Amino acid sequence: MGDEDKRILADEFDSGGVGAANPAPEDDPIDYASIPYRGIITAAVMLATIMQSLDTTIANVALPHMQGTLSATREEMGWVLTSYIVSAAITIPLSGWLANQFGRRRIFLTSIVLFTVASALCGIAATLPQIVLFRFLQGIGGAALVPLSQAVLFDINPPEHYGRAMSIWGMGVTVGPILGPALGGWLTQHYTWRYVFYINLPIGVLAFFLLLLTMPESRRAKPRRFDFFGFAALSLAIAAFQFLLDRGQLKDWFASPEIITEAVVAGLGIYLFLVHMFSSPEPFIRPELFKDRNFVASNVFIFLIGVVLFATLALLPPMLQDQLQYPVVLTGLVTAPRGFGTLIAMYLVGRLIGRIDVRLIMVFGLSVTVYSLWQMTQFSLIMGPWPVVWSGITQGIGMGFVYVPLSTVAFTTLPQSLRNEGTAFFNLLRNVGSSIGISVVMFLLTRNTDRVHAALVQNITPYTHQSDPAVLASHIDLSSTRGLVALNHLITNQATMIGYIDDFRLMMVMTLITMPFLLLIRRTEVELPEHGTVLE
Repeated sequence: MGDEDKRILADEFDSGGVGAANPAPEDDPIDYASIPYRGIITAAVMLATIMQSLDTTIANVALPHMQGTLSATREEMGWVLTSYIVSAAITIPLSGWLANQFGRRRIFLTSIVLFTVASALCGIAATLPQIVLFRFLQGIGGAALVPLSQAVLFDINPPEHYGRAMSIWGMGVTVGPILGPALGGWLTQHYTWRYVFYINLPIGVLAFFLLLLTMPESRRAKPRRFDFFGFAALSLAIAAFQFLLDRGQLKDWFASPEIITEAVVAGLGIYLFLVHMFSSPEPFIRPELFKDRNFVASNVFIFLIGVVLFATLALLPPMLQDQLQYPVVLTGLVTAPRGFGTLIAMYLVGRLIGRIDVRLIMVFGLSVTVYSLWQMTQFSLIMGPWPVVWSGITQGIGMGFVYVPLSTVAFTTLPQSLRNEGTAFFNLLRNVGSSIGISVVMFLLTRNTDRVHAALVQNITPYTHQSDPAVLASHIDLSSTRGLVALNHLITNQATMIGYIDDFRLMMVMTLITMPFLLLIRRTEVELPEHGTVLE
């Protein structure tokens, strides 16, 4: 960087250390045209975002291979995922305070280093406790990358380019989890499960050095006292709730004392946090965030999007592998086109925002999403791969037309001084929504499968088998144990498929119900130099 560039950055950003004298006011106008290296910063930030979002799903397909190497049970391997989810969920809200206190650049670079080093340690882990610990550290490092990347893109782009910036950001956040299973399956099959973690190393090193050389320091808000009680209460609530969701299915939910205890702890934690937030002079999350109507409405929607998007991603791979007998790599290839639909939508919507009311864009996106979920209710055991591909592309387009305008409208009217906390809270709700969605659909899948299985077997008796086409199949003989097992497998397969279809139908209805809530979002004015003022 030349002297002139450094002078500009010194003028426009507070680049001093903690406690630097006379920091610039947070909401002073910024000369966006004078910010250098905007393209490089955007590319580097997105590398970090993709790296983190990819890791939310890429390790899932490698778990069976890891299980053999680490000599662990299936239940124990669940901690490899749980440790990452819990540590990330706890650290996400903390990232806003850290960025305000120490500067966004410093925290962002530190997070990349921690995430990359933890990925390398996961790759060389030799025992289960080691990989659980390293995944916990990886979750801490990755937690800040997504919310702070969103805040960085807002900082380096003028308001009239927010839509385009959020379309780029949305690509990394949504495409990463979609491509994760395909990439993870390919790496595991052709190399080893350790490369699922090693792949982060070149990405992390490149992103770190690009940002080290180009990323300016953000203006820090006035340093605030750290609210230990608020953070402890929120962390306790999040951790207990995540454990409840992750282990509920295994422990038969509220029939287990462990789940009841976790529910009580989560409820108590969130109660104490809310009471403290509205009564403390300097709470961990400032109530001013929730005075912005668009921010509150957008958080409701991002919670619901987390439910629909990630629940669908959680349902499709096991359905394809267990019911349709697809290998891991083919499963990834069939589900990957969903990412191309998202890319197309985000490319288009970035150019529509500021010209069309964002509520109309989101209505279109939700309508397309509803149609895609209806397509999924038509799945069957005798279908080929194309219904999965086309419904995936359709849903990718729909979610792209919702995600980008939602991310834009959430922060257009939010003061810059609240942006670090706002992006952290926004992404926290998205993660919580995805955790709830996955747990609910998996619970309903099990329950509906059992219900449908019981209903189907009622109609199979020694007196009705002559009219049952399934029993007439050459490989089924009711007089032998092998024939009874084959018949039960056939019925279970049909019942499970119906359970998946019921889940898709539920998500379709949920998406329809959310559409009227778009009226909660108010229109905002955005100044476009070449077009004048338009209403979003």
